[in-house]
Amino acid sequence: MRCQNLKEYKTPESWNRGASFFKELLWVTIFKPIVKSSFPGSKWRIICLIIFGADIGKGIRLSSSLNVTMPWRLKIGNFCWIGEETWINNLALVSIAENVCISQGVYFCTGNHNYKKSSFDLMVKPIVIDSDVWIGAKSIIGPGYKIGKGSIITLGSIIREDIPENSIYKKNQIYNFS
Repeated sequence: MRCQNLKEYKTPESWNRGASFFKELLWVTIFKPIVKSSFPGSKWRIICLIIFGADIGKGIRLSSSLNVTMPWRLKIGNFCWIGEETWINNLALVSIAENVCISQGVYFCTGNHNYKKSSFDLMVKPIVIDSDVWIGAKSIIGPGYKIGKGSIITLGSIIREDIPENSIYKKNQIYNFS
């Protein structure tokens, strides 16, 4: 296997950033720092995200230091909590259903690179979190995976597969409790 040759890298033509240059510039320079700040409160974070195209339900709590890459690719259902220092790196859609608790420091990664190609091609896939899910602190959710309804992801987990409904994911094992 050959290492990547970044000189050959090109963003795939099938992928676009999903917003105009001006919209993304406003987001990155003005509104993203506000949402990411340590100031308390959810309401103003929600307003900023909605202005930039996020689809957000009612009864949402967004904690400080929230990092959202592209709000126009974010959907959050009703009555969700998102903990401090959560990073939603959403090059593709991140869809969070209702009644979901995302603990501190969770990382949603919708993009990766193909290490098998010397051109290091970008690959993006959506992440889907079904309703009634709890994601433990410092967990990482990889591109293209779904966490099924009623599931629990334990502290520090790395999700590299779909998680079925009513499951607990712990130490790289899935335990079904339905």
